[in-house]
Amino acid sequence: MSRIGGKDTRPEIFLRSMLHRAGYRFRLHDRKLPGKPDIVFPKYHIVIFVNGCYWHRHESCPKATTPKTRTHFWKTKFRDTVARDKQKTAELVALGWRTITVWECELDKNPGNVLGNLRRQLKEGD
Repeated sequence: MSRIGGKDTRPEIFLRSMLHRAGYRFRLHDRKLPGKPDIVFPKYHIVIFVNGCYWHRHESCPKATTPKTRTHFWKTKFRDTVARDKQKTAELVALGWRTITVWECELDKNPGNVLGNLRRQLKEGD
């Protein structure tokens, strides 16, 4: 597990590339914000978390499986991750930030829809 990276993942880099090509400029992993969001739009006061379906337990996603061995350990680990995600999101909202979560499977299935949804939300933040 020590080899599992928390930033610059394949889905995150893919989304950053799409946003940059669309003309958006942003900051990465702002340590001053709770949870160090993956992508930060200070101008719009919006942050984006790019979550892997497996680690962050995307509901009804086939990628969110639980290993067959040491299930208690894994369920506890996943539960703690989801609770931490909710807490960090609540902290950001309390600070006046809008949060967006982009799931790995959404980027795999239809990246155009993801970009369209993000464009709409960024226009609302204007």
